[in-house]
Amino acid sequence: MAGRLLANLIVAGGGILIRAAAQAYKQAIVNAQRSGVTAESVKAAASRTRQMSLEEAEKILGINSSMSYDEVLKKYNHLFENNEKFGTFYLQSKVYRARERLEQEWGVNLEEAQQQKEQPQQQTQQHGQDPQQ
Repeated sequence: MAGRLLANLIVAGGGILIRAAAQAYKQAIVNAQRSGVTAESVKAAASRTRQMSLEEAEKILGINSSMSYDEVLKKYNHLFENNEKFGTFYLQSKVYRARERLEQEWGVNLEEAQQQKEQPQQQTQQHGQDPQQ
């Protein structure tokens, strides 16, 4: 008899908790709509709070802080292309986010830096000059 009473109390208590949670969720949606907040903006705000650390980005790309932009870009391209062909989208995303984190830290776009470095070499070669002079 005591077991049955205990089971009834647990079921009744669980029902009350579920109804309270549902009501709180509905109220949160109403409050968000009143304030003009959309579900997408809430998700975006939540995703921005967790940012990859510089150490994690270096581990993902297999680099160290003394490497040049060229070496980092070469590692990135290798990992990104391999995961595009044979890997998973998750791993490819991790590699891309690691690159973004490094660019944020260094204040430079790695591909733009590479292109700017190559432009003077191409111009001097077009004019018939040796870039080593």
